[in-house]
Amino acid sequence: MIDGEHYPPVVIDALAELKRRGREIMGLVFLGGTEKILDAKQMSVYGYPVIAVESMAEGVGEAIDRWKPQTVLDLSDEPVVGYRERFTLASLILSRGVAYEGADFEFRPPTFNDLAAKPSLGVIGTGKRVGKTAMAAYACRELKEAGFDPGVVAMGRGGPVEPEVIRGDEIRLNAEYLYEQAKDGRHAASDHFEDALMSRIPTVGCRRCGGGLAGEPFVSTVPEGAKVANGLDVDFLVFEGSGAAMPPIRTDARLTVAGMNQPADYITGYLGPLRILLSDLVVLTNCEESVSEEKTARVVDGIREIKPGIEVIRTVFRPHPLQDISGKRVFFATTAPPSSGPMLKEFLETEAGARVVGLSHHLSNRPLLRADLDSCAEEFDVMLTELKAAAVDVATAVGLDLGKQVVYCDNVPLAVDGWPLAKSLVALARRAVDRFAGGDDG
Repeated sequence: MIDGEHYPPVVIDALAELKRRGREIMGLVFLGGTEKILDAKQMSVYGYPVIAVESMAEGVGEAIDRWKPQTVLDLSDEPVVGYRERFTLASLILSRGVAYEGADFEFRPPTFNDLAAKPSLGVIGTGKRVGKTAMAAYACRELKEAGFDPGVVAMGRGGPVEPEVIRGDEIRLNAEYLYEQAKDGRHAASDHFEDALMSRIPTVGCRRCGGGLAGEPFVSTVPEGAKVANGLDVDFLVFEGSGAAMPPIRTDARLTVAGMNQPADYITGYLGPLRILLSDLVVLTNCEESVSEEKTARVVDGIREIKPGIEVIRTVFRPHPLQDISGKRVFFATTAPPSSGPMLKEFLETEAGARVVGLSHHLSNRPLLRADLDSCAEEFDVMLTELKAAAVDVATAVGLDLGKQVVYCDNVPLAVDGWPLAKSLVALARRAVDRFAGGDDG
């Protein structure tokens, strides 16, 4: 790609340098610019086919479709192609499976290994704590209700060294069991334990380390986990991302979970658009009343501008204890931000009939969680906790040591304005089945 802020002789220098480096040149994309070039046809004198465009995205997309390159080399610069525009182009190019390079940068497209032997859905996110695991678990429950027999492959930094299967459909995942797992050295609040507990389905736990800007894990055991999952007695696989890292598996459909607790440009800027372009559905979580309508509208409009026609569903999460806690005094440990505290307390007291006497938002910070527990002035009957972070080695351990009942809490997504979230998720799974069978190319 070349912009119009350079005299034509500079293009000769660039092409000569590419040849010197042994790079094969397939064609040129001329990205606007009229300050120094009168007519884009001037570019054709260099003997290469030229696409001259005002819409950068359309021109680059056309060039990729026409020439099927392995790499797009960017020889543009300010002011024609600035920082924001380059990230927009990077998302588009990487979503096509093509590398993107410039004078001093290189982006590689994320790897998606073709290993799933069953219809599959990827659940990816725009960051940490946006609700991927809760959304995946909810999707699996709805798929079971619709007649599917799903299994999950989850990855996390606290996952096992080798892929391991947790039969959530067979074993009893209570506090005592999980605490024993923690004492054996496992991270018993890892995502695959949460999936198994919340959805009661077979799960495969995998480990990953690191995550690039485009979502590539530095290392992961997910490919091995996919092979394990292929042998499970399930008919549909859900591959769950971790943070902003994506499972390195090609799936038949993909769902992006984005949190309105994030800055808007984490969703529609940088390489957020890459995740949207790779997806069939976007679910916005944490769309609480405290989030301005202006921000929500800006994000929704931005998503639809990135991928016209994509379905966007706004949701909030609400706590759902897995056991009856009505009439009991409860200490609740959560990863939710302090601003949600009054709402969570009111919801548990109104909907679950409990009396919340203690509340910690530090489930992901072990020292602060212990401090919150130590400072709880009132006696409590139930340790209620999400199954994340320090839920087992701290919250569960304290609850059991005190002889309290330990109850785990799901986070259930509720669509804003009554949108049929479950129906959309089931429809997406059926689309994945059609694509797997070759009936829908997406």
